[in-house]
Amino acid sequence: MPPKRKGPLQLVQREVDEIKKQVDSLFKDVQSQDGSTEEALRRCQELQMSAEKTQRTLRNLTKADELAPVGNYDQRKQEEERRLQNILELVNTLSLKLSPPGPSTAAGDDSKEDSEEEDDDEDDDEDSSDADDGGNDEDEKQAVKPPSQSDPRVYTALSDFKGEQEGDLSVQRGDVLRIIRKTADGWWLAQDAKGNRGVVPKTYLKIGSSVDDEEDDDDDGDENEEEEESEEEEEQDGEELTDDQEKQSSPHSNWSTVRKALTKIDATDVLSAMGAIPSGFRPSTLNKLLVEEGITYRGSHYIQPQLSQSQLSFSDLFLDPDTGRVRARQVRTCVCFSLWSCRMIPTPGVGVQVLSRHIRLCAFDGTQVLSNIHTVRATYNSKSPKTWSFSPRMTGILPTLLDGDCFLRCNSASPDLGILFELGVTFIRNSTGERGDLSCGWAFLKLTDDTGNPLPNRTYELPVNGGTPYEKGVMLEASVTRGTPAGVFQQMLQTRRQPKLIVKLKSANSRSRTQLSLLPDTLLHCLSCVHLLALHRQLLADTLLMDRPTMQNAELISSPVLSTFPVLLDQPDLLDALRSAWLESETSMSRAQKRDLTYLKQEFIKVYMSSVYFLLHSPSLPCHRWADPPSEEQRARVIYATLDSLKHTQHTTGQCGGPEVFVDPMHQHLAFDITELTFDLLRVAR
Repeated sequence: MPPKRKGPLQLVQREVDEIKKQVDSLFKDVQSQDGSTEEALRRCQELQMSAEKTQRTLRNLTKADELAPVGNYDQRKQEEERRLQNILELVNTLSLKLSPPGPSTAAGDDSKEDSEEEDDDEDDDEDSSDADDGGNDEDEKQAVKPPSQSDPRVYTALSDFKGEQEGDLSVQRGDVLRIIRKTADGWWLAQDAKGNRGVVPKTYLKIGSSVDDEEDDDDDGDENEEEEESEEEEEQDGEELTDDQEKQSSPHSNWSTVRKALTKIDATDVLSAMGAIPSGFRPSTLNKLLVEEGITYRGSHYIQPQLSQSQLSFSDLFLDPDTGRVRARQVRTCVCFSLWSCRMIPTPGVGVQVLSRHIRLCAFDGTQVLSNIHTVRATYNSKSPKTWSFSPRMTGILPTLLDGDCFLRCNSASPDLGILFELGVTFIRNSTGERGDLSCGWAFLKLTDDTGNPLPNRTYELPVNGGTPYEKGVMLEASVTRGTPAGVFQQMLQTRRQPKLIVKLKSANSRSRTQLSLLPDTLLHCLSCVHLLALHRQLLADTLLMDRPTMQNAELISSPVLSTFPVLLDQPDLLDALRSAWLESETSMSRAQKRDLTYLKQEFIKVYMSSVYFLLHSPSLPCHRWADPPSEEQRARVIYATLDSLKHTQHTTGQCGGPEVFVDPMHQHLAFDITELTFDLLRVAR
């Protein structure tokens, strides 16, 4: 009777068992110091590559691949993925432990001994010194010389690469590198002929060696002689080195940066090194700008008035003297669009919990961000994990954070101006609790055609690229299998499998167009908030252009609305609270009152003071934190409970926005701060 054939999952389980045995054997050998460190490091690297290969195979398995039905298939697959993840973490830890602390110590010691012998024993016999040098050269070749061309880990640099961050390895074209570790994000840990280590993008490398070892040795000797001469000159000059210079001149400076990069990496880097992140994913570029650049790319900054070149007036805020309203301003680009859905977006690997799926979008010209960065959260259904949806049909007001109907105003004259969409996830690592932000790809919609005319209003299917917006040709995991299909039907199937973002350009109604013309020259936000932004703009113009004694007066202005309203653009749940309160107030207005701008401004101030202004200074409202479900739920409870309580107080007293609410013992309030009322033009103006 022939033996029963093994299924794919069972074969992978056996591979994992074998890898686990080899890892246990390696740990025992390292602890007992059986064998050389180099041999242990080589075995560790081979186990890393074997585990990553098995992990990729396991990730691609499906239940349909099995020869016979398998009970609890998904659970068994997840268990194997967890085993592989634990194995990879152990191997990565062991690899760091076994890695040498810098360039080869043998070569470094020999070169020091050579220089000391030359300084101290100048009168020694030349023959003996030559013999010593020859022996040292052989040792140096053994320690520093790159491996043979037949070694599959030997690569050649195709072009110059200058390291920009700590841990990068600068290489020149033709340099022969030995790859120590290959990672899924495309940044490989490499060692050059001098023993320096760092990460290099794999796109700069070609497998094989094309540089003669003798030429490398000669170049190394010349560089060593130049370094020795420069050191002697520094000693003769008697100049003292600063701490930074000492770090740069240290022979182990390269390793210190690599060790720092490897030991102080975030959850994204760890998961990428483990292969738990799909190919093409990167740390979020736009989230990094939001976090590291302060308010520079936030909506609260772009809503503020912009000063003119002379700093004595405004460049985007004017009053119409006939009507007393904000003068409408037309900009080069003003478009309205809707996010519909994302399809075939790869999902993060095991070991992470996704807290938010979202799209960050901004105006972009291919080189720099030209507007604020706006975020729209996607809705997700576990039955179709690769599909993201936006603007779901809901009763009542759609939350601002979920609203995919947006507008962009931008006055840039760049011919390559468009909208950059970065698909992202915020996750937490289950094993350590670390948070991270990943880019799941990006898409770009150029707003003009090749002749410079605006794009027509229709639906666009944008391909989602991997990597960052500054990388070209990087594909996501779902599109890696892209090839040359044999038939039309296969070509259609492959097209359907490619990651895509569906966006629709549309026209706004006349009322929205009028309100949009009152806003700053550059702003990206959701359309549902345009009427609130326009009212804030009118109050801003009244205060800055009419109420100030002179245009050159820069004293502090007492205006609680102007001082706190921009904060709402960074806290969308409070903006939703204001929209809800204002909508309720509008329903009780007559048509004449809705057309009366003076009445609208007064009512808006009352509604604002009796809703979000009170919430902003409520001690029970937790601080706003992005993608933190417990905090978001608690804030929602506090916001709606406070609004209901304030409504009850208003109905009881018959007044809206009165000062009584701030001294009512039933409503707590933070200690008064003068910044609650102070609008500092010089500090906030752009």
